[in-house]
Amino acid sequence: MEPDGVLEPPSLVELSMRRIRHEILSGALAPGERLIEEQLTQRFGTSRAPLREALRSLGQQGLVEHLPRRGVRVTELSREDVDELFGLRDVLERYAVQTALPPSGAHDLSGLANALEGMAAAVQAGDPLSENEAHRRFHVALVGLAGHRQLLLAYEPVIYKLQLYMAANLRREAEQRAPSEGVARHRRLFDAIASGDPAIALGALSRHGARTYIG
Repeated sequence: MEPDGVLEPPSLVELSMRRIRHEILSGALAPGERLIEEQLTQRFGTSRAPLREALRSLGQQGLVEHLPRRGVRVTELSREDVDELFGLRDVLERYAVQTALPPSGAHDLSGLANALEGMAAAVQAGDPLSENEAHRRFHVALVGLAGHRQLLLAYEPVIYKLQLYMAANLRREAEQRAPSEGVARHRRLFDAIASGDPAIALGALSRHGARTYIG
């Protein structure tokens, strides 16, 4: 038992999961690429058991696919998949806002604010991968306002898959959009949620939900 305030070190499963997830979302592992256990265990210096558990967790997050008799590969999304995921994200986020904002006292917006600061810092540093991660944290924090555990469990695989899509399109989006645009759009959404008015927040969420890279 660890003393109060002392964090246990990450397990081998957690470390393996973080490393593979980073390589997927950075593009080092491409969509559709097979993940070969023997190669990964040699690279990470770990055994098969924690690696398999890490891959199982990544499968739950939607970042890898386990194919019968064909092993594991990085998830590959079709155009239809992406459209469906954006639509599902919109539905779940609207439900979260409707659940969170009816008068019930003040809400803790620190998670949203910290993610927004992270996005701005990443843009300033020219770090699109960190911006992408801060974008995910912002949307997870938004859904977390509802205080609805099952909603969050349903939502996280959706936003992880969209983060995979976004990571695969970083260069194209950088050519088409100003780096600061995503921060400005998320700041407008933050301000609408901070108003505490469900109609204002839902209107901003509707305008925010365009089918674009950093939606």
